[in-house]
Amino acid sequence: MIKQENIKRTIVVALLCNLLFGSFLVHAEILDTIIAVVEEDVILERELQKEVAVIEQRIQQSNAAIPPAYVLRKQVLEKMIVDKLQRQLAEKAGITVSEEMLNSSAADIARRNNMDIEQFRAELEGQGISYQSFLDNMRNEIIINQLRGREIGGRIKVTDREVEHYMETQDKIGEESTQYHLGHILIAVKEGASSTEIQKAMSKAEGIVSNLRGGQDFSQTAISDSDDANALKGGDLGWRTLSEIPTLFVNEIRQMKQGDVSEPIRSPSGFHIVKMLELKGMDNHMITKTKVRHILIKTNELVDDAEANKRLLALKARIADGDDFAALARAHSDDKGSALKGGSLDWVGPGDLVKPFEEAMVKLGINEVSDPVQTQFGWHIIQVLGRENKDDSSEFKKNLVREAIRKRKIEEETELWVRRLRDEAFVEIYQDRL
Repeated sequence: MIKQENIKRTIVVALLCNLLFGSFLVHAEILDTIIAVVEEDVILERELQKEVAVIEQRIQQSNAAIPPAYVLRKQVLEKMIVDKLQRQLAEKAGITVSEEMLNSSAADIARRNNMDIEQFRAELEGQGISYQSFLDNMRNEIIINQLRGREIGGRIKVTDREVEHYMETQDKIGEESTQYHLGHILIAVKEGASSTEIQKAMSKAEGIVSNLRGGQDFSQTAISDSDDANALKGGDLGWRTLSEIPTLFVNEIRQMKQGDVSEPIRSPSGFHIVKMLELKGMDNHMITKTKVRHILIKTNELVDDAEANKRLLALKARIADGDDFAALARAHSDDKGSALKGGSLDWVGPGDLVKPFEEAMVKLGINEVSDPVQTQFGWHIIQVLGRENKDDSSEFKKNLVREAIRKRKIEEETELWVRRLRDEAFVEIYQDRL
């Protein structure tokens, strides 16, 4: 931890410098004022001002009302404290993000927005966001996500029985086709809180519910009062299916209509308030299944890429002359599992096979044989025997439920983990400087 005498010495030196160099250093000292001590690090006034400016811009872009300055500074500072604690833990765990990974992630975001990296950079700067600031924030998010994955993700398991149980006990006709756009406010209660503290938090939550039902803006209230990580996003949890909603909220959500605000819901983290922002349905999930077979030639010390290509082209020519594909697969394919079945991979769906194989497969007509295709397994020739469109809604839904249960468990565990990390850390906030 930073020693108090070191802090005092810094202030004394600054005061002496001020006497010598005048008002310029007064301004510099203000910007370098320590707002909070966080374990072995500090948060400075200029860092807080910079982050507040970013958040203000984000709120303006979402057309939400900006809360009073002291409220916003308090919320932003709390976020910075939690982020700094996580960064400190990540540093101790040796988690880093290389420049190559950072640039690759930025290029991927640009590509998803139909821009190259220079266009994306210009777009950011046109919105008043420096590209370096964007990279710094992205690096921070990647590191924190990796830390949470290490600390929490590895412990989360979802069994087949959990998926089945959810579908048996919580699923209702039509619910699987509904998505919910939710807003969320958390009034936190620390572990080991006294009955007086709990009652105070509950009274605050009840007051917020009353105000929201009276027409108070939800987004602005979340920004001002919520202790949740999504507070500065106006409490917006985005669109979710029922299986992606924390179990604690499910029964309440089922009874809510658009615009409804829940009563405070108690959890170990505190009191939750949920608003139903919007609802919408979901269409059936149709996929194209392909019946496919292949012949694989692996490369090794004796068979290089050129030789593998040569052998497969020769086999393709024999098939064109009337030789049986299945017989040739049994005799020549290095994929012994499918070779026994004449090279058959049976019916496959999107994502079942590696990308280069699937990309070549989808371009083939029925009974057409491909040119040699390279994957990490070797070289292939591929033949498509049939295609059919199939309603995969049932299996798709199981996968959604499985992923949603996992996501929900991670969210619930993360909320508790972050709250515990904050409560157990040494943090000193200089309230008179806020």
